[in-house]
Amino acid sequence: MIRMLSALLLTLAIAVPGATETVVPTDRAGIALSFAPVARSSAPAVVNIYARQLVQDRSNPFAGDPFFDQFFQGMGGPARVENSLGSGVIVSADGIVVSNHHVVADATDIRVVLADRREYAAQVLLDDPQSDLAVLKVQADELLPALAIGDSDALQVGDLVLAIGNPFGVGQTVSSGIISGLARSALQVGDGTGYFVQTDAPINPGNSGGALVDMAGRLVGINTAILTKDGGSNGIGFAVPSNLVAVVVAQAKAGAKRFTRPWAGMQAQEVDGSLAEALGLDRPLGVMITRLHPQSPFAAAGLMDGDVVLSLGRAPVNTPQEFMYRLAVLGPGPQPVTYVHDGAQVEAEVTLAPAPEDPPRDTLTVTEDVILRGATLARINPAVIAEMNLPLDATGVVVLGVRDFAREVGLQPGDILVGINGYGVTTPADALDLAREATRRWQIDLIRQGQPLRLRFRL
Repeated sequence: MIRMLSALLLTLAIAVPGATETVVPTDRAGIALSFAPVARSSAPAVVNIYARQLVQDRSNPFAGDPFFDQFFQGMGGPARVENSLGSGVIVSADGIVVSNHHVVADATDIRVVLADRREYAAQVLLDDPQSDLAVLKVQADELLPALAIGDSDALQVGDLVLAIGNPFGVGQTVSSGIISGLARSALQVGDGTGYFVQTDAPINPGNSGGALVDMAGRLVGINTAILTKDGGSNGIGFAVPSNLVAVVVAQAKAGAKRFTRPWAGMQAQEVDGSLAEALGLDRPLGVMITRLHPQSPFAAAGLMDGDVVLSLGRAPVNTPQEFMYRLAVLGPGPQPVTYVHDGAQVEAEVTLAPAPEDPPRDTLTVTEDVILRGATLARINPAVIAEMNLPLDATGVVVLGVRDFAREVGLQPGDILVGINGYGVTTPADALDLAREATRRWQIDLIRQGQPLRLRFRL
């Protein structure tokens, strides 16, 4: 049905009443009946991306186990080459390309192929798994066709859009549809905190990283995911909004290797009907703060646990994912926030900023011949909490990485060290001092994924 409708729109002519011939449309309204002008101007900036990576073929069933790996070293099979196919969008004539993180993740070789078959090598400038975006730089000595980035906040349900990409590797394809939903966030894409534009324009495997464009030929989204039962398009596709794309691209051009977001320092939940009634709200809206870090900028602005945030930067927020999206798009600086406190609506100003390094993280990699040898430790502060996705109330020392003996005894990245042999751990230096104890019996208390855990062993 979609294929038939597209063909009809591309060939439609206006019938003149009482005439025996058709008239080719020449005015703006008539031209809007065909997507050809938009496709012709937009398609050259949409590219195919071929990414190659080496994957170690692990043949033993205990591969990756921190204990058994020591007995099966060298038993893995030879590395094999895996290729992935996706799409990308040139957003700057000097060769800046946007795609999805999952298209280029861990790639050792990336090739970008334009619609006119020109082919270039590319390198990753910035990769952000959380938003599933990656920014590439094409190594070209000439200016390339580029798409202007539009305002995704101006989109309305029902707006016509085109999805351009390389589905199933068949070659560049243009599909049409409408914006069928806004502010979609209940998706497990990236780390599950994403915020998407929904479209019914057919999107299939290979379209990932391709362009969602409006009728002015502006980029309004990067196609990222679909809901499907059989691997094909069922008319429910999702794109990362272009306003977030613009911010990520700006940081990449400024030389950033990772995308930096303002830190909220809070946990929040969506306000549903029962919660709205309990809070005395006339209808469900906003997000309720369930926990604030003492160093949160929202705490500094006067907000408290139980307050309901209605808007940030004059834009409404109705889910935690939407709240995080607004933080990322707004960037550092003062912003208005509207919230409900004790039944009254309040306006304040919050100064958004990256998570502070206070106290200093004092990163330490243990090289001495002690039980923590090979562990990289850091003191927990807001910046570490944000990077490692730790609970807001986390304190003490976290394990950033493990190898050597620390891996063999069972430590994992993200573990929060609570104590060693019954003594509390506050700083990485504390942990090292305790690891030097002259004993053969060891007990390490830690928190792993929110659950207390005790490692006991004898040397």
